[in-house]
Amino acid sequence: MKVTVDDDRCCGAGSCVLVAPEVFDQREEDGIVLVLDESPPADRHQSVREAAAVCPTSTISVAEDAR
Repeated sequence: MKVTVDDDRCCGAGSCVLVAPEVFDQREEDGIVLVLDESPPADRHQSVREAAAVCPTSTISVAEDAR
């Protein structure tokens, strides 16, 4: 899995941080999303998918590994 964000679209809602705090954080100055782990381990994939789904501005993109 590869996680990317479009920080220009982020509104700072923080939903991603609530769902997957080990993968996402927010900048102190404006609340814009930060990716802490662009390639999270398999045990975090479901929470990352959920974070992407609940993002109000569809800022988070998830590319699944091809197997």
